[in-house]
Amino acid sequence: MQKFPMTAPGLQRLEDELRMLKSIERPAVIRAIAEARTHGDLSENAEYHAARERQSFIEGRIAELEEIVSAVEIIDPATLSGDNIKFGAHVRLLDEETEKEATYQIVGVHEADIKASRLSISSPLAKALIGKKVGDTISVPAPGGDRTYEILALRFG
Repeated sequence: MQKFPMTAPGLQRLEDELRMLKSIERPAVIRAIAEARTHGDLSENAEYHAARERQSFIEGRIAELEEIVSAVEIIDPATLSGDNIKFGAHVRLLDEETEKEATYQIVGVHEADIKASRLSISSPLAKALIGKKVGDTISVPAPGGDRTYEILALRFG
């Protein structure tokens, strides 16, 4: 079975979503299906079909989350150290083209959220960063051409 590296907060978010789907969303969609059935002919009942579609999505997501959660390998970035960038690191970068700074944490695939500055370990930027040190410059392929970043800082935890 494939293991998924993940931080403890990332696992907690997935477990919270799973709990919400099972305890709130699943019962709500079952009630919606039951209500829609009382409206007569199911073949022309849009509410029934929408509720069944929602149920299918919820059950699929529950199965997906259960599989991920069962295969998680927790990595605590606070226990990591060193000069090289690795999973869990918070990395401050300077985009050499725009002169803008950004800080990202390298996290597992299933907890990545670029809006929250959590960068998937499988992303091109994270792959380019792994193993590098502060002061190094990296080049990352992007749709508009290669982007160059300077690594300004590194911290764990």
